[in-house]
Amino acid sequence: MDNKNITIGYHNSHEQFKPSHLLALVQKAELAGFTNALSSDHFYPWSENQGESGYAWSWLGAAMQATSLPFGVVSAPGQRYHPAIAAQKVATLCEMFPHRFFLCAGSGQFLNERITGQKWPNKQERNERLKLCVDIMRALWRGETVSHKGLVEVENAKLYTRPDYMPPVIGAAITPETAEWVGSWADGMITISKPADELQKMVEAFHRGGGEGKPMHLKVQLSYHTTKEKARQTAHEQWKNNVFPSALLSDIPTVKGFDAAGTMVKPDELEPHVRISDSAQEHIDLLAKDLELGFTHLHLHNVNLEQEQYIEFFGERVLPDLKKIAAQL
Repeated sequence: MDNKNITIGYHNSHEQFKPSHLLALVQKAELAGFTNALSSDHFYPWSENQGESGYAWSWLGAAMQATSLPFGVVSAPGQRYHPAIAAQKVATLCEMFPHRFFLCAGSGQFLNERITGQKWPNKQERNERLKLCVDIMRALWRGETVSHKGLVEVENAKLYTRPDYMPPVIGAAITPETAEWVGSWADGMITISKPADELQKMVEAFHRGGGEGKPMHLKVQLSYHTTKEKARQTAHEQWKNNVFPSALLSDIPTVKGFDAAGTMVKPDELEPHVRISDSAQEHIDLLAKDLELGFTHLHLHNVNLEQEQYIEFFGERVLPDLKKIAAQL
């Protein structure tokens, strides 16, 4: 592994915080030593309790101007976003901030995509649509004029403002089957934290599909607080709706539906979906295992609301040791 390319980042959750607050948080995270930033991209929050849903793409321009970090966003072209418009906004950010932006492309969730009133396709068709959208976006980034009829329709589209390089597209995968497929066409993979044996299967599948040598991103869901009990309690308040299998999460249609599902989750059932600890060393040990598995970009999402103390604590107690570990890989 090329340790020069390892980054440890701060995840910006638009479902939990107002965009103005997130802007201050990501600036604080950069000063604390975080070396990348990831953004969510939802129309709805995961729960009424979270209660926010700022538009990520407006925020990204401000955040990239306010910091020097590389930024990525997890987004789903194809229904809520037409691929030509998605290609245009990616190209604009990449022209303004060269080599600092990457798109993490996924097949989407019904909760967010249903607002267009279009049919919600099954998973296979959503994957086909995603790959088609990526092909269309890459053609537009090459300067081609694109027309297409089918799962998405494009007529005589051409981008006039483009970066002088191809924006990287990182494929989002939750299952080994999707990871293997993503390895065949994406510039890298992003997945979410799981037990080490499950992550190993994701890595092997991605490599098997053609991803060996490509960057691997990991969104790490954790909860830090001053005591483990507070870490668990505050994670449960904010993130209990998010621990179900992806097949269920992808098809729940409303925020109320997520809240109904979350009522079945007890605080002691959050792990291993969320890494809950008040110990710097415990977080360091778990993150070191992620790096040893070959993940090159970690995006740390503290799922509770106490972001300032988390950023300060990780900046002082976790990031320095983690960077030393990365330098030795």
